[in-house]
Amino acid sequence: FLTALKTREEIFAPNGTICPKVWMWSNFTDIFERAPMAQYMLNSIIIAGGSTAIAMVCGIPAAYALARMKFKGQTAFLGFIIVSQMFAPVVLLIGIYKVMQVLNMTNSLIGLIFINAAFNQAFTIWLLRSTFMSISAEIEQAATIDGCNRVQAMFRILLPVAAPGIVTTLIFIFINAWNEYTVALCLISTDTIKPLTVGINIFNGYNIIEWQYLFAASIFAIVPVVILFMSIEKNLTSGLTAGGVKG
Repeated sequence: FLTALKTREEIFAPNGTICPKVWMWSNFTDIFERAPMAQYMLNSIIIAGGSTAIAMVCGIPAAYALARMKFKGQTAFLGFIIVSQMFAPVVLLIGIYKVMQVLNMTNSLIGLIFINAAFNQAFTIWLLRSTFMSISAEIEQAATIDGCNRVQAMFRILLPVAAPGIVTTLIFIFINAWNEYTVALCLISTDTIKPLTVGINIFNGYNIIEWQYLFAASIFAIVPVVILFMSIEKNLTSGLTAGGVKG
């Protein structure tokens, strides 16, 4: 934040100080004139929001099935979910690029949405499964006695009770998708559809790095995440501990 308020000369000064001598608040407005920052932020919101929605829509039924139903191969499937978390996107980057190339999604927001949703799917299922298992099954059984089927009992009874864990999972997925950099850097080449993490590289040139603008743009990437965490702090704490103790 302090570097974002300095002049370029002060940043490279050999006897520079931590606090700016001249507070350049205009750096925060200059970046919008030098780069399409608003478009970058909108792209990041679309990517993070879309991947979060897909991961939750697919993850909630899967987590519910693993928490409430018994079927052959369940243990092996749970092990597969854990193992899938071992692979970082950068390890599979060549394969991801080839698949996206075949699907004609190498330079599109929808491609990044699907990729981020896929890489967050295992985390979604694992965390929500623990949340659902911490809730007594008798609640749903009582709902079925009152006339609800399994789907109605899940949506009307289980999901409202599991709200803290669901919110926690949702926020983590959103933040992971918001912060993703490597895959977006390799797949997106059109400047107007770059997410914020990749777009701010516009201030990192071949001959010069405009540090004051780079740090100012980084503030816009950090602040939404901080605000998000502050707004759901209570749900975050209770959601992370869901499933830790059985009653």
